[in-house]
Amino acid sequence: MALQDVCKWQAPNTQGPSPHLPQPGAWAVPPGCDPQTFLQIHGPRLAHGTTTLAFLFRHGVIAAADTRSSCGNYVECPTSRKIIPVHQHLLGTTSGTSADCAVWYRVLRRELRLWALREGQLPSVAGAAKLLSTMMSCYRGLDLCVATALCGWDRSGPALFYVYSDGTRLQGNIFSVGSGSPYAYGVLDRGYRYDMTPQEAYALARCAVTHATHRDAYSGGSVDLFHVRESGWEYVSRNDACVLYSELQKLPEPDKEEEEASRDHPEPASRHRDSRMPAETEIL
Repeated sequence: MALQDVCKWQAPNTQGPSPHLPQPGAWAVPPGCDPQTFLQIHGPRLAHGTTTLAFLFRHGVIAAADTRSSCGNYVECPTSRKIIPVHQHLLGTTSGTSADCAVWYRVLRRELRLWALREGQLPSVAGAAKLLSTMMSCYRGLDLCVATALCGWDRSGPALFYVYSDGTRLQGNIFSVGSGSPYAYGVLDRGYRYDMTPQEAYALARCAVTHATHRDAYSGGSVDLFHVRESGWEYVSRNDACVLYSELQKLPEPDKEEEEASRDHPEPASRHRDSRMPAETEIL
């Protein structure tokens, strides 16, 4: 006789997400209160910010972030790590509530490991992004704050996805998330090229995060830099943001170099002839 008939046992659904997460309606709130309304009225209102970025180029994916974790006007930790590895070929930048980001990356790491045990291989970057957005979308409206850029390399090559806690999922070449992202986008839009060398990509990422930390009060500390290659992710460096900014100030600006070059080598003046004057005749 089958075990199902004796014990009334049924195999769990192994195709969906793991059932260990609490249900959206299982929050500990006073009886008769809607969780979403209760959190909107009585939930904490703490300002937090960061600067994270990621971009795709010929040699893989670059991810960079600052290291300052803030809680309102208080700097909670100046050396936190906002780029979290998931497995050898996948990592992600984190922006939002630090606890939410840490928990959901732990959940994602577990779900991808279970996927690999069931299917015999890890899912693609697109599959990981879809899984994360699907799991977090169940908690829409419950004050969950996770904004991440998933950077990875799978069988189809390098890939970059933006995922937000309301279920938003976007694919692109450049993403910057956090309160310092407008300043980072200004540097990226000016210097980004797909055919950059790795050293040029490193310099662009450091420059973008450094300028954002200088203008954004909630960003600061150091600049972490990661590079996702075909062989896996690589931790490139951690540099102090203040030191980087002072070094960038000493470098000549590209516009000034072009102006000096044009003054040193002026273009020859072209000869203009008034159309009303008769053309010069050749004397034989």
